[in-house]
Amino acid sequence: MKDLLRHRAQRLLGADHRLLFCGIAAGMWAFGGARGRRAAVRGVSSMALASTTVNALGKHTVGQSRPAKDAAPLLRRLPRKPLTGPYPSGPTASAAAFAAGAALESPGWGATVAPLTATLAYAESRGDARAPRDVLVGAALGVVAAYAVRGMVPTRAQLPPPARPRVDAPALPEGEGLVVVVNPSSGAQPQLADPVRQLKTALPRAEVVLYEEEAGALPKVLEEAAREAARRGGVLGVCGGDGTVNAAVTPALRFKVPLMVLPGGTFNHFAADLGVDTVAEACAAVAEGSAVRADVGRIKPLAGIGPAGRTPSEPSYFLNTFSLGSYPDLVRSREHWSPKIGGPPATLLGVAQILRTGRPLRAVVNGRARSIWLLFAGNGAYRSVGLAPVRRHDLADGLLDVRIAHGGRFARSRLLAAALAGQLTRTRVYASARPQRLVISGLPEGTQMAYDGEVADAPTALLIDKLPEALTVYRPTAD
Repeated sequence: MKDLLRHRAQRLLGADHRLLFCGIAAGMWAFGGARGRRAAVRGVSSMALASTTVNALGKHTVGQSRPAKDAAPLLRRLPRKPLTGPYPSGPTASAAAFAAGAALESPGWGATVAPLTATLAYAESRGDARAPRDVLVGAALGVVAAYAVRGMVPTRAQLPPPARPRVDAPALPEGEGLVVVVNPSSGAQPQLADPVRQLKTALPRAEVVLYEEEAGALPKVLEEAAREAARRGGVLGVCGGDGTVNAAVTPALRFKVPLMVLPGGTFNHFAADLGVDTVAEACAAVAEGSAVRADVGRIKPLAGIGPAGRTPSEPSYFLNTFSLGSYPDLVRSREHWSPKIGGPPATLLGVAQILRTGRPLRAVVNGRARSIWLLFAGNGAYRSVGLAPVRRHDLADGLLDVRIAHGGRFARSRLLAAALAGQLTRTRVYASARPQRLVISGLPEGTQMAYDGEVADAPTALLIDKLPEALTVYRPTAD
């Protein structure tokens, strides 16, 4: 009976397809708040890297054979012999990578997962199919994979809080004069009603508008809310993801009202850079009148460049990022698959599709013709130097953070290898600069651009610049 129970535990914890830890990640994503979601994504990413490294490289390179099938007790025999060797231990590597990745982002979640990882490692080492050395090396590789992911995408703990210019703003202790538009369709959070309940508890006199498609387009609803907030001498609030927050920028600027941002989407990049991780923090900032000024990125179509007779449209604005090239394709793929398989898996699937089928884009950037896989322009200088910008030091620095992945022979492979090695600044297929403006022309008809996670048709020529300190946004007082 003892052997049977130990065998059952080994089979369960082995989790050949890592379903066990994916299930844990799903729970962290659903119930762990912003930090739990970041820990889940980092844990799964670390696990994927460890599993790929061990199975694709380690086992085939070492070539150690497994013990004979008949050497193990009957209860522990596998129905079919694995094609790869036992060295190093793949399940242990994946478990250690997940735990280490989660711990690097959130020590609390790492401590929660650690006992399960230790149990798996013990069960693996006590079995007859692997030696303790196989398990130890697998665990070490898992930890290395977690740190490799951190090298590409730094954790929040590595980054100092951004410096921000503070500004006087109305203090609304009970929310009088605050008009908040809540977009229920933003993200995929299970506690959808919770932000509204928290808001009404903290600021009982605030007006809450729950957006419904029957009311018209979201920008129209936000414009009416901003007009009403201006009439009351109050504040425009918005609860949703980065796309919803972006839609509130134009009416906030037009009616000259401060903006309250409540995190209600999947990633909430702008709210995170503000330091607003919860609804309670946003409510406290409004009650105290704690606010900062932030730059607004502007996308301005240019006249006199491109097809004759084409009339430039109104400018668009962005708070986080603007991009051309492969990223709009990634956004479209993510939007298509997210409702079916979830946000992070949809993002990984989109990256795989782009690497397989993507084509470089021809454009003229600041007067120079280029072939590019990706052009990224951040609203402010981002902390990291890699392909995945993480966090900004200053929301009103007057700069654009421009990064270009050039096209060319084996450009994608060279770019990926440099990113994994942490040597992006030394490869010729990657360039970066921090100008105040950027002129892009020569874009083919039908080119698409992405800004703040939304995709739209790009003009054939455009100017990217900034409106310095144009937006007043609430954020909690620094600790």
